[in-house]
Amino acid sequence: MKNLAKLTALTLTAALALTACGSTADSAAPAESTADTAATEETGGDLLSQIQANGTITVAMEGTWAPWTYHDESDNLVGYDVEVATKIAEKLGVEPKFVEGEWDGLLAGLDAGRYDIMVNGVDITPERAEKYDFSTPYAYNRTAVITQKDNDSIKALEDLNGKTTANTISSTYAELAEQYGATVTGVDDLNQTFELLLSGRIDATLNAEVTYYDYMKEHPDANAKIAVLTADANEVAIPMRKGDETATLRAAIDTAIEEMRADGTLKELSEKYFGTDISTNE
Repeated sequence: MKNLAKLTALTLTAALALTACGSTADSAAPAESTADTAATEETGGDLLSQIQANGTITVAMEGTWAPWTYHDESDNLVGYDVEVATKIAEKLGVEPKFVEGEWDGLLAGLDAGRYDIMVNGVDITPERAEKYDFSTPYAYNRTAVITQKDNDSIKALEDLNGKTTANTISSTYAELAEQYGATVTGVDDLNQTFELLLSGRIDATLNAEVTYYDYMKEHPDANAKIAVLTADANEVAIPMRKGDETATLRAAIDTAIEEMRADGTLKELSEKYFGTDISTNE
């Protein structure tokens, strides 16, 4: 911080952030702090310069989606995306400030300016690309249709027609299920999804292939299988608000991701959390 006034204002702003485990994003955007106002005046609205002037980048994530973002046995926020975001922040010369919330509120918080970026296994879709600027992809994963082991009624995506599934409503997986004619039940997190599936209250759920493997590693006796696996991988990237103010931030994040891909950091983190390299589409 350049002066005490900025430090005090930033501390007040940080106190408003919801950082507790399982907390949800506040629906009302906080008032712009003195520090943020001063940074905006000094940097002409350039978000990267504001972030570097403040010394922190605010990162939105769920905190309930292992192994992407979750809490360990000591209640520490950990996961692939936590480490990716932390290393990006280091390359930008700032500290990450993680704010947790339910999926449906994260993108809304990004829209409102409560978060600088969202790092939460976000797939690039045409609809999202119209609304947000995305970084270069930092991960790739295929979509799995997960059912109970004895359910042989779903062997292709087309078989979802007339079936029931569960996912967070605005997720790519919910959209894909609805596209193929399924009725989607909205849930808050992955644990609720599997509770519905294993209790027989839904026919299937869609999620990342690697998320299924991670769940089965922790629950080896779970009555679940992959019934369908898509051939093409989804591109996972970091969304941020559209506009000239984010151009330099996006470029800096792209550079950080490519450096991490080149030096093997993304590969190492992928293998640590997923048991395989998801940093390339090869």
